[in-house]
Amino acid sequence: MPVDKASLQALKNILTEIDLLVSTSPQPMPQNRTPRCLELTKAALTLTDDILRQAQARMAPAVVLGHKGGSTTSKRHGIEHYRMMAAARKTHAGGRPRKQTDQLS
Repeated sequence: MPVDKASLQALKNILTEIDLLVSTSPQPMPQNRTPRCLELTKAALTLTDDILRQAQARMAPAVVLGHKGGSTTSKRHGIEHYRMMAAARKTHAGGRPRKQTDQLS
């Protein structure tokens, strides 16, 4: 399931608010649960920050290929390839050749 940046940021905001509420509550939780709760929220915040950093660093494959531009294609096919493509576009001659049908009369 893809995770978008906005969802991760919303999760981080929720965790931050929980951390603030637990750390500033006037009465501690029963059975001394406040320190454990704070520890878990800090761990969750750290994980969320790490996932956000990885999401920012990760680029889609199309973006990586886009950096190359036409240089790789140019090296592979040469300048003549682009001339032929332009000529085909101008005369609408691109695509697969029509199928030859033999008519017996």
